[in-house]
Amino acid sequence: MGQPRTVFFVSDGTGITAETLGNTLLTQFDTVDFKKTTLPFINTTEKAQATVDLINQLSARQEARPLVFSTTVNDEIRAILRACNCLFLDLFDGFVHTIEGELQQKSTHAQGRAHGLADSQRYNTRIAAMNYAMEHDDGQSTRDLSRADLILIAPSRCGKTPTSLYLALQHGLFATNFPLTEDDLEHMKLPKSLDGLADKCFGLTSDPERLSQIRSERRPGSKYASLAQCSYELRQAEQLYRRFNIPFISSAAMSIEEMATLVMQEKDLRRQSF
Repeated sequence: MGQPRTVFFVSDGTGITAETLGNTLLTQFDTVDFKKTTLPFINTTEKAQATVDLINQLSARQEARPLVFSTTVNDEIRAILRACNCLFLDLFDGFVHTIEGELQQKSTHAQGRAHGLADSQRYNTRIAAMNYAMEHDDGQSTRDLSRADLILIAPSRCGKTPTSLYLALQHGLFATNFPLTEDDLEHMKLPKSLDGLADKCFGLTSDPERLSQIRSERRPGSKYASLAQCSYELRQAEQLYRRFNIPFISSAAMSIEEMATLVMQEKDLRRQSF
C-alpha cells in the first residue's frame, strides 16, 4: 500500500448518510488504505467555501486528489463544493432528479431530513425502545416483558447486549435479553421469568474457541473462560433452543448489523430505520 487515500464525507446534516453510503462503496476496495474525515453541518456558503479551501490545501500536498462523498441538498452549496480539487461524488444528485421526473414533483431540498427530528412520534418510539433495552439488559428487570418485540437469550458474552441495543436504536424495537445460567443449561429450561414467552425468544450461540477468547479478556485463567466450559455451555444452549423450538444463529463471525437483520427476518419483525 502507498500513501493513504484521503476521503471526506460532507453533509449539511449529521453526515451519517454520507458515511454509510460512502463506506459501503469503499468496502469494495480492500487493498486501498483510506484516511477518512467527516465534515457535518456544512449548511452555509461560508462553511462550504471553508471546506473547499481545506480540501484544496490537502490536495496540493498529496499525490492523489481526495475523494469527497457529499449529501448536501442545497444547489448553491453543492456548486461551491464541486469546485474543489477532488473526485466529487454527489450521492443525491444522481437520484433526486430522476425521482422528481418519475413523480412529477419537485423535492423539498430540505436539509437534515434523514437523521433529523422530522417525525417526533418515531423519535419518541426510538427513545422508548432504548430505555426499555437498557432497563431490561441481561435480565436486570422483568417488568412489562409482554411488551417486548424480541427476547434474546444466550450464554454469557455471545453478543446479546449490543444486538439488543442496536435493534432498539436503529429499528425502534423493544428488545430485551436474558443470560442462560448454568442452572438453566443443566436442567434444560428457560429462565423462570420467560415462562410462556418462548415465542418471543431468539437464541445466540458461538464457536467455543471464539467464546473462550472473549471471556478470557474479562476473566483470564478462570473456569468461566475455559474452552471446556464454553463448549459445554454452547452445546447445552443449542439443545435447549431445539427443545423449545427457538430459532438461533451463531454470532462468532457476524457483525451486529448482520445478526440484527437475520433476527428480524426470522421473527418477521417490522423493519424501520431512523
